[in-house]
Amino acid sequence: MSTISEIVTGIISRAPFLEEALNDGLINVSALARNILPEVKQQYGDEVKAGAVVMAINRMAPGYYKKINIGIKDFVHRLGDIISRSNLEDYTYAYSPTLIRKQLNLLHTIGTDRRIFYTFSRGISETTIVISNAAREYMKKIFSGETLLSKKENLASITLQLPEDSTEITGVYYFILKNLAWKGIPITEVISTTNEFTIVVSERDIEKAFSILVNLKR
Repeated sequence: MSTISEIVTGIISRAPFLEEALNDGLINVSALARNILPEVKQQYGDEVKAGAVVMAINRMAPGYYKKINIGIKDFVHRLGDIISRSNLEDYTYAYSPTLIRKQLNLLHTIGTDRRIFYTFSRGISETTIVISNAAREYMKKIFSGETLLSKKENLASITLQLPEDSTEITGVYYFILKNLAWKGIPITEVISTTNEFTIVVSERDIEKAFSILVNLKR
């Protein structure tokens, strides 16, 4: 049978950002204990008192997020340029034997036109293309006959240039995405290369998202 401490730790670890907020002193421990007490009783027994839950919360070992903060502060100060692009569209097609050939056709068509932003992401059963809306007619013509699973318009992207050692620092993507999630910004796509990290959001959220990411460097 699990102990009260194990049950409390399990409950808190399931809630996004709760453990972090606790360690930062942003949560009223007594109020939290009263809130989760019914679930603790359900798992442990009706004899559990709120005081025991408070004690279990206060005795929790520093969570994983504490460990990933090592190196993060230095990392954010070494972020490179932050580049924003607007007027993007997101297409997701079901996999087909002809899809790759059509992607090559698209690349040949848009050539080296630096005005057009594009990226491909292939999953197991589908492929997503994020591309400037200036290529809309190309997309319609070239991918005619393919199964379009999803199309999103009025999107924008933000690309962060990461330090070369970013792959050696734990929690880099978590730190970036956490700050956006705290502000309630939904993300349409996440795209990454070794030293670049790109998020795609709705154009209505781009100004707010850009401001958040710029402020990370301060």
